[in-house]
Amino acid sequence: MLAARMLKYGATGGLLGTSAFWLHYNSWDPVDSTVGLVRITRSIATVARIAVDYKNTLSKAPAGTEEYAQLKSACHLRSAERLYQLCCVNRGCYIKVGQHIGALDYLLPTEYVQTMKILHSKAPQSSLQDVHQVIKEDLGKEPHEIFRWFDENPLGAASLAQVHWATLHDGTPVAVKVQHPKVQHQSKLDLKTMELLVRIVAKLFPEFQFLWLADEAKKNLPKELDFLQEGQNCEKVERILKKYSYLRVPKIYWELSTKRVLTMEFCQGGQINDREYMHNNDIDVNEVTRNLGKLYSEMIFVQGFIHCDPHPGNVLVRKTANSGTEIVLLDHGLYQTLSDDFRLDYSQLWQAILGANVEGIKEYSKRLGAGEMYGLLACMVSARSWAALTKGIDKTPISEGEDDEVKEYAAKLIPQISDLLNRVPRQMLLLFKTNDLLRGIEHALHCRANASSFINMSRCCVLAVSNHQLKTTTKVTERWKIWVSRAITLWKIDLYEFFLWFTTTALVRWISQPIH
Repeated sequence: MLAARMLKYGATGGLLGTSAFWLHYNSWDPVDSTVGLVRITRSIATVARIAVDYKNTLSKAPAGTEEYAQLKSACHLRSAERLYQLCCVNRGCYIKVGQHIGALDYLLPTEYVQTMKILHSKAPQSSLQDVHQVIKEDLGKEPHEIFRWFDENPLGAASLAQVHWATLHDGTPVAVKVQHPKVQHQSKLDLKTMELLVRIVAKLFPEFQFLWLADEAKKNLPKELDFLQEGQNCEKVERILKKYSYLRVPKIYWELSTKRVLTMEFCQGGQINDREYMHNNDIDVNEVTRNLGKLYSEMIFVQGFIHCDPHPGNVLVRKTANSGTEIVLLDHGLYQTLSDDFRLDYSQLWQAILGANVEGIKEYSKRLGAGEMYGLLACMVSARSWAALTKGIDKTPISEGEDDEVKEYAAKLIPQISDLLNRVPRQMLLLFKTNDLLRGIEHALHCRANASSFINMSRCCVLAVSNHQLKTTTKVTERWKIWVSRAITLWKIDLYEFFLWFTTTALVRWISQPIH
């Protein structure tokens, strides 16, 4: 038995080593071949250690027992720590993928999610010399020729870039986003390495199919490394959401921007999960979460163009000169564009979820690729239990007990969740991440979704479906029916919103009355 196991791991090690050399010398030619090979070898060694640990650990107890669950949890934690250390050392897109894992609450083991969340605040910094070199190479001038003042210390550092505060020679304050100098040429090799390792893990552990993670990184990372694309995303989202006066996105200075340098308006504010900042600045927490929900409902259901990285460092809040409250949306590198068919099916799935319509959940989950795992998809999309879904999530506020139940349930179904993530359209994957980041903000502000927060989501779903129906028919009578049906449905939603406001207000007044 021992000999067979050693033979298996020896063969795996040989395959990994051979694959590494093939990747390094045949598939890509890094600028620094030695560093590239070290990064590959480090990645392979880490994954090999994790594979051996799982094989050894999970053979110590029968599956399904309490001892097995405890052993698996401990192994998850050790493996997550190893991956975390790998991300910190290899940096670049490793940190980006690690951050993505850290945003997938309810979808991956808690041990991985909680460990990888730390990467959001532990990204590396490039030296000032490297920053100046990138600016000089891309803009053709020394930084002092472009900026009157340039802060040596970054405002923030992320996996792919860091942002510095500066002022132009006319005194205008700007934020300058500068890409880490080695990320571009390392990223292609890193992505191929990740894809290879994910495929090997799938061979060793057939129940864990994480090819979707490698596919997403391969598709999205090149877009995030193009800062000109980010600037275009910034201007597009400002244009399509112009009706929301409380949204602010930074102005782009195109003459001082390239693929690796993005110069934009300097926007100040507190992070959206900072309750103390909101209290000190007289900002209504409930209004902020409600307005953020409106923005994302519009992006997802109506526009089909979604900012997919709403972690707290990318969403600021601040008071305006007229005492209003603005939401400042930063970092526009990662967007998802939804096809009309997908957006329509996703809207109708949410309509079914909000209406506790089990048959509708079945139908639209299957249309989204879930098959008989419709219940699992609905729970993953909403992060609610099936019992809450069948009762109506707008009528059943989430409790800590239900939250723990959902996480415990998810931990037991990792193979099924992995299978489902490989089945659903790739457009769904960034939506899962976005939904989890938004829920994290709600949790930090103690404002988890309630009945009133679902109202605008319902409105946007109705608009998405009716707009599609209007596009697909030319008959005047049919179009009139659609208009009337939409108007009646929206009127019912408005009436329900007024009812909630009225009952809440009346209750508050009654409670506040003095007792005689």
